[in-house]
Amino acid sequence: MLKVLPIQSKEEQERICRACGVEYRPDLLAYSAESDGHLAGVCQFKLTDKGGEIYDLAPATDFETFESLFVMGRGTLNFIDLAGIHRATYRGEIRDEGLLRAVGFKKNAEGIYEVDLEGFFDEPCAHGHGMKEGK
Repeated sequence: MLKVLPIQSKEEQERICRACGVEYRPDLLAYSAESDGHLAGVCQFKLTDKGGEIYDLAPATDFETFESLFVMGRGTLNFIDLAGIHRATYRGEIRDEGLLRAVGFKKNAEGIYEVDLEGFFDEPCAHGHGMKEGK
């Protein structure tokens, strides 16, 4: 079973970031993904007046599934959208462009991955095809 949950403490966030090989950033919010009791990944992000900014969408170093990262990425975008912020950018290391595109990001003219969340979750089936495009 896949679980994507907000990380409740900074100590836990630091531990999970280490397990996923990413820099722990205490000023960021974070989600973790767990699949059948195994840590699958981490997503660190923040909300700003200009939009949501995702800094990490990274697998655990000893466990990876595209699906768990996809669901965690979409869950993060949904949280950003529900917070009333309808734009998001990806600011982290690009490990898998296919994953970023599947989650909903598109590269803009400056080469930055971004997504317009206005109405993005109104018709989820319209965006569901992306999961099959990744891997």
